[in-house]
Amino acid sequence: MKVVILLGPPGSGKGTVAERLRGDKGGYVHFATGDMLREEVSNSTAVGQEAEGFMKRGELVPDEVIIRIVETRLEAGDPTAAYLFDGFPRTLVQADLLDESLAGRGAKIDYVFFLATPRDVILQRLTGRRVCKACGASFHVTNIPPAVEGVCDACGGELYQRKDDNEETIANRLEVYNRQTESLISRYEEKGLLVSLDSDQGVASLMAEIDAKLQSGVDA
Repeated sequence: MKVVILLGPPGSGKGTVAERLRGDKGGYVHFATGDMLREEVSNSTAVGQEAEGFMKRGELVPDEVIIRIVETRLEAGDPTAAYLFDGFPRTLVQADLLDESLAGRGAKIDYVFFLATPRDVILQRLTGRRVCKACGASFHVTNIPPAVEGVCDACGGELYQRKDDNEETIANRLEVYNRQTESLISRYEEKGLLVSLDSDQGVASLMAEIDAKLQSGVDA
């Protein structure tokens, strides 16, 4: 089992990197805990119903519940597959639980790719993001503009700006992110697992750096 973690603030490009790695760059199984949580709730699984209870009360879903969702997916998956954790773990507690879960399967984390991104770049990326109401496709007013303004290239649906993609909300999200992950980044750096990357470079050069690191691990 190969395990790679993507860390980075909102707007750092984790989704773009994940898409490349799970597609034409090695077929990684993509674990985005937010998506998995919503799926478990939608499917009314036992752990999903437990998580939904916390969500309905406006409480954070406990780390123990999140890791159970991760373990459920690992147990159902191929033990020889390559897994990509996107934005997880978020806390030291989650990191400890993930280490324990992987150790129980004879596995460990191979790399933690940290997408370092300047604050002004994050603001530009997120405030300019537009999402299709119909199919969820993402665009950007300057970086990835649709062929017709306000219209989705994929399905013709209406594009809109998410409520949380405003400067004040983004600033709050970044503050929370920095508080949560500062010690987490230090942890992986001390373990020699952290690979810090400049996400404000082109996607091609960013992926080339990641590919080179992953290939060096294969060859080692």
